[in-house]
Amino acid sequence: MSAHGEPDGVAGELVVKHLVTSLGAIDETAAGLILPHEHVFVDLRTPDHPDHGRAQTAEVVEVMASTLRGARAAGIGAIVEASTLGVGRRADILAAVSRSAGLPLLVPTGVYREPWIPRWVHEASEPALVRWMLKELTDQIDGSGVRAGWIKLSAGDDGLTPCERKVLRAAAGAARETGAVIGSHTIRGRVFLNQLAVIEECGLSADRLIWIHAQAEQDRGLHREIGKLGAWLEYDAIGTPGTDEMYVELVTEALEAGLGARVLLSHDRGWYDPAKPRGGEQKPYTYLVETFLPKLAAAGVGKLDIDRLTRANPFAAFSRQP
Repeated sequence: MSAHGEPDGVAGELVVKHLVTSLGAIDETAAGLILPHEHVFVDLRTPDHPDHGRAQTAEVVEVMASTLRGARAAGIGAIVEASTLGVGRRADILAAVSRSAGLPLLVPTGVYREPWIPRWVHEASEPALVRWMLKELTDQIDGSGVRAGWIKLSAGDDGLTPCERKVLRAAAGAARETGAVIGSHTIRGRVFLNQLAVIEECGLSADRLIWIHAQAEQDRGLHREIGKLGAWLEYDAIGTPGTDEMYVELVTEALEAGLGARVLLSHDRGWYDPAKPRGGEQKPYTYLVETFLPKLAAAGVGKLDIDRLTRANPFAAFSRQP
């Protein structure tokens, strides 16, 4: 269904690319400026903790909806929520916050890395994991009424564990059937290259994989290598004190290398943490728009490139066409 309750498409009609969000399907015009990696609700306690993911919905809405309204007032049209299974994903809470703020969220299916992988994922077969992801991508997450908009997973710095490899292969299967993109929290470029090899073995192209936290890899040559293979380079801790110059360099180097169509920009900010009183301290989602983009412009990055980095690229990465 669309954000206004209409069907996503009718048989025989051309179905345009769209984002699958907490407020329904939205097209590129409605999406506008997109933040491709933020958090609204995160619990970094492992899933075996007795209070993992527990919170009062009303309190989370009270704390977080104003932060999302601030993002909307700054011109942000959609936010990709990157909290997946293992770190307290609560699609019901996300839906309530999104409705209150009037800002669409893209909620993921998938699962985080060791040691946050729940026991049932360790025990599940690859086909069972494919079926689970497909249900969330095509129907809804945990009875929340929210359909997953993308797939989020991760890998350790030393490489994929057997379970992480199984999850990645399952994600490739689900992505192949739905057109959903996969994003992976991967710090090392060499590990990400291994992940690319796995999804290509599964019949998926490189442009369906996002290298989350690419800025953490010091070898800029790996950035260029991976970008030229067609994967997405996500630079997503913008707003960290003292790092703006580094991010300006990353963006300008990517543009000079002809990789402007492969770069995504975000903060990795938020969020409500249920392990802390009233969710702890939240950071606004507006630094990119209010502070960093003017610095890019001052460094000579033109409006067309800035629009591509913040609008066209994230829409192309996260959109689906049935």
